[in-house]
Amino acid sequence: MNNEIYYDQASYAAAMAFISAYLVFILVIAVITLVGMWKMFAKAGKPGWAAIVPIYNVYCLFDISFGNGWMFLLMLIPLVNIVVGIMMYFKLAKAFGQGVAFGFGLLFLSTIFMLILGFGKAQYVGPNNI
Repeated sequence: MNNEIYYDQASYAAAMAFISAYLVFILVIAVITLVGMWKMFAKAGKPGWAAIVPIYNVYCLFDISFGNGWMFLLMLIPLVNIVVGIMMYFKLAKAFGQGVAFGFGLLFLSTIFMLILGFGKAQYVGPNNI
């Protein structure tokens, strides 16, 4: 019996098990993010289903954050998209009456903090805090 083939099959099986577990983890995170965005959009007066439409959800995020959804087109410009994306998270926090610390939370742990915005007591006050 050739032991090399036996060990190769075992390593492939282990790799596939790891990849499968990783994909399940990513899908769970995606669903949790979707739920948080759905509730957050509903609080901001946008349709909740907009969270599941790929480009429209970014448009809605920018509309909620900046008051102008078309600013999402800046995300197509390299390097500018990094700055605009960071600004969007801080303006999103401000639009829900939260501070700079919450903006950092959205920046680094967006899934968790979108759930907090969606299910928490934060109210949408608009992009200009009016």
